[in-house]
Amino acid sequence: MAPFDYDTAFSRNLGWVTGPEQRQLAGKRVAIAGMGGVGGAHLLTLARLGVRHFHIADLDTFELANFNRQTGATLGSLGRHKVQVLAELAREIIPDCDIKIFPQGVNARNLHEFMAGVDLYVDGLDFFAFAAREMVFACCHEERIPAITVAPLGMSAALLNFLPGSMSFEDYFLIAGRPELEKAVRFLVGLAPALLHRHYLADATRVDLKAHKGPSTIMACQLCAGVAASEALKILLGRGKVWAAPHAIQFDGYQNRLAHTWRPGGNRHPFNRLAILLARRQLGI
Repeated sequence: MAPFDYDTAFSRNLGWVTGPEQRQLAGKRVAIAGMGGVGGAHLLTLARLGVRHFHIADLDTFELANFNRQTGATLGSLGRHKVQVLAELAREIIPDCDIKIFPQGVNARNLHEFMAGVDLYVDGLDFFAFAAREMVFACCHEERIPAITVAPLGMSAALLNFLPGSMSFEDYFLIAGRPELEKAVRFLVGLAPALLHRHYLADATRVDLKAHKGPSTIMACQLCAGVAASEALKILLGRGKVWAAPHAIQFDGYQNRLAHTWRPGGNRHPFNRLAILLARRQLGI
């Protein structure tokens, strides 16, 4: 077997990035919380972009219900910790990559270690992991670390960037201190104000926010990974337009539609407030 050579492995990136930019990417450190449907895909996509330094967190193990969408979910990985499996897969791409794993997930005890020295945070947490998500995004805002979240909704990717000096996660979503179901409604509305994915849900009974259950697709997860890596490239290299919240962008593969929304005030905006009210009535809360 030929020895691994970084320059050869990522030479096909050149042209879209310059040689010096590729070396810049090699030196960047990215934190990803959650190694499930989107988080695992984020890690491997960024590794193939040539990023070599990662902090990854997840307390979960792979199970059969993960097979429809999660990178790393195979018969051979059943019952294994997601961070261990994904770290192994990343090292199959870059053998000497520096990956620090957090198998207890990200929590108040290890938050600052998880975020230490990182250039970018990419959100891969489960939709309902509100406590962890609020904590991590608050840390990013305080420490001026750029943060990306791209939500897999239906067969679409819904992007929000939270950048230093711009609107914070809490300022946009307004979820702190609210009941969990209210947080879920506000998070869903804020992620994709255009709601492109709402038109083709085939069986509404499969959506149960109270039970933390909802349908998912591999198409959405793969779209999210591509969108997040494109934003990561621009942020890490300092080139290209990066839209920060309250701008939100959603691309839906099923409808071949793109929506770019601007909601000053986030969930304070009248359109979002109306959507939240309608969702509450639909759910009976």
